[in-house]
Amino acid sequence: MESTQRAHIIIPGDLLREIDALVGPRGRSAFLLETAREEVRRRKLLRFLESERPAWEAEDHPELGKGAAPWVRQLRQRSERGKPEGGRRSART
Repeated sequence: MESTQRAHIIIPGDLLREIDALVGPRGRSAFLLETAREEVRRRKLLRFLESERPAWEAEDHPELGKGAAPWVRQLRQRSERGKPEGGRRSART
């Protein structure tokens, strides 16, 4: 894990009171860290979605070399083999 660093930030009093009401003064750092990580992830995803870069490369998925239909068929056959007699899965209660 990367080392942590202290960062000095300025937060308006009203926002700090709202955060404290949600997580308490001892939960501030964890809350702000979680919120920042979520926002970084969201912005990276938006940047990717706005880019022209493909979601995946064909060479990374050799199982789809002959198209998706044979691969899906194979998945379904494997799934069917896992079902009990009569073709139905037992009901979970």
